[in-house]
Amino acid sequence: MTIPLQRRAARVLLVDAAGRVLLFLGCDPDDRVAGTWWFTPGGGLEPGESAREGAVREVCEETALVLRPDDLGDVVLERDAAFTLAGVDYAQSEQFFLARIDAHDVDTAGFSDFERRFVLDHRWWTVEQLRSTTETVYPEGLAELVRRLTT
Repeated sequence: MTIPLQRRAARVLLVDAAGRVLLFLGCDPDDRVAGTWWFTPGGGLEPGESAREGAVREVCEETALVLRPDDLGDVVLERDAAFTLAGVDYAQSEQFFLARIDAHDVDTAGFSDFERRFVLDHRWWTVEQLRSTTETVYPEGLAELVRRLTT
C-alpha cells in the first residue's frame, strides 16, 4: 500500500462578466485511457505560502492573469480530494476562492512541463453548460455553486 502525498492546494472559480467559469481539461499523462476531466485553475501550495497567495500565483502561472490576494473573495468551498496522477497518490486538502473579472484571454505559456503533459485544453463554461454536460467536472456540484455565487 502506497502512502499518499499530503498536499494543501488553492483553487479559483474564475468567473467573467458573462457569468462563465474557466475550466481546464486534464488527463493522466501516464494513463490516457483513464479518461479526462475538467477542473478549476489552481494547485499545490509552496512552503510558507498562504492559500490566498497560492491561488493568485497559480492563476497567473496558468492563465497569465495577474490578481492580488485581495481580489479574491472568501473561501467558497473546502474539500478533500484523493487521486492518482502520473503514478503519484495524493491526499489533497483544497480551498476554493471566487474571483470575478470582466474578461481574459487565457495564456498558458506559464505552464510547467508537467502541466503541458496533462492539461489538454481550456474553456469558459456557462452554468447551463455545466448542468447539461456528461463530462466529468471537479469539484462535483460546480454548476450549482457558481449559480449560487453569481446570482
